[in-house]
Amino acid sequence: MTDRHVELHSEAFEEAERALFWYRERSPRAAESFLIEFQRVLDRIAETPHLWPKAAGGWRRYPFLGFPFFVVYQELRNSIFVVAVAHGRRKPGYWRSRIVPQG
Repeated sequence: MTDRHVELHSEAFEEAERALFWYRERSPRAAESFLIEFQRVLDRIAETPHLWPKAAGGWRRYPFLGFPFFVVYQELRNSIFVVAVAHGRRKPGYWRSRIVPQG
């Protein structure tokens, strides 16, 4: 099976950038670890998008290891769409309006 293309919602990209900046201000090592983990999560989603259960809204959630974040994503026809890079303890569900309706 080939990896599927991963696209990020513009706000998901900004969320990842803000988190990286926050870690970089505190520790370059933590920032590097966050970036490596983010890439690992995206690679894993591309390889095995069905790994995590699908929620009623058609989205899935993949947690980071060692960081309080998760990636919310959807499987679209030809790609994986990352809806959010969300902090696990802040504003639950704020990203739901970004879900692409599927029918």
